[in-house]
Amino acid sequence: MMIDKHTLAVVSIAGSSLDALGALYLAYDLLGGEHGPLRTLTRAVTYGALSGVGYGLAFGAVFGLASGVAHGITLAWEFSRASRHRPKPGIWYDAAMSAIRGAGFALGAAYLYGSAFGIVFGTLSTVGQTVAYRAGIRPTMDYLPAARPHLTKHQLLAAVNRAVGYGVNGYLSGLVAHQGKGAWSAGVKFGLVIFAVTVISSAFIPLVEWKADHVPEKGMGVFGVGLILIGFALQSVQYWLALFDVSIH
Repeated sequence: MMIDKHTLAVVSIAGSSLDALGALYLAYDLLGGEHGPLRTLTRAVTYGALSGVGYGLAFGAVFGLASGVAHGITLAWEFSRASRHRPKPGIWYDAAMSAIRGAGFALGAAYLYGSAFGIVFGTLSTVGQTVAYRAGIRPTMDYLPAARPHLTKHQLLAAVNRAVGYGVNGYLSGLVAHQGKGAWSAGVKFGLVIFAVTVISSAFIPLVEWKADHVPEKGMGVFGVGLILIGFALQSVQYWLALFDVSIH
């Protein structure tokens, strides 16, 4: 049995990150209690996990980590604004959120298909998302926290729009990277995977938002302990592999 060293590094980094997040949740009171930043952090962890796991299952651990971090940061910030009923942001805000997510996609795509593919994919992603934002297609559309998952018609149509856009993006990026027939398969795969992840994430948005505003203080502590235990388990993977003489390449 063999395991890729990059995958092992991603697992260890994820474990260290979860340990740090868990410590923050245990320090709930020190960070301002219910008026502190942990509600936003809760959103970041949840949205990052939803996106990261979804993309990671389809494209591998590196793509999942890069896209998960980017989506967690941006979606947490956007939904925190929406929960406080802040006014609609301007074009520079939209461009910044799009660029961060585009950078996450670019890093993951570059790891899979090469730097030329990644640069084009990330650039087109940033431009496309910014245009969609200005047209009113944004994650916070139809914002309404609820105690159960729910998907609106607008969110479904937005997911279809996103799938088509990223399908074309993957195809064009493949052409620039001189992948030939592989450009078609890349476009189809990106379109289908992004559609699936977008639909599932959008359906869980109402529940995540409701939970973020209703998690009790003790719940924060329990969540923190859980993150630390998961982080410890992930960090110990490298030692278990060494113990059982699993080859790393």
